[in-house]
Amino acid sequence: MIKNINYLFVTFFGLGTVRFAPGTITSLVTTILLFSLFHIIELSSNLILILLLIICIYSFFAIANYIKESENKDPKEIVIDEFVGQSIPIYLYEIAHNTKENLQETFLYYFYIFILFRFFDIKKPFPINKFDKNFKNSFGVLADDIIAGLYVVLTLIIFMIIKTKLF
Repeated sequence: MIKNINYLFVTFFGLGTVRFAPGTITSLVTTILLFSLFHIIELSSNLILILLLIICIYSFFAIANYIKESENKDPKEIVIDEFVGQSIPIYLYEIAHNTKENLQETFLYYFYIFILFRFFDIKKPFPINKFDKNFKNSFGVLADDIIAGLYVVLTLIIFMIIKTKLF
């Protein structure tokens, strides 16, 4: 039973088993899910943070348990790391802005966040590539996506600074 729950968790309810672009699909579903939580259901940002922290912490254990008996230490079907990495810039964007007043801008930034996260997650610039290559465990699986999410945050901060200075 625990093994089945763990499998559903690390594959994000089976999205990781999709043949074409499971990471991208999971990132897109994550984006839609978080938009729904913030803007349709209107959960408090504190409750969302607690949920995201629980998912992140449990991910370390779930991934470690899943790959324990596997020769491949970063199987493609594990996509909970995409959920965690994609959640970071979306959550930080939401708490940094009052997005309830301007949904058009929110859609635009969610799109930017999605594209930037996929870019950094696929291209794996330094130091993401070091974590991806050197840590063949649950830490390495999660760390590269967490850093990709932080790169998105840094990129958006730079973009917003330039935007306010030029426009």
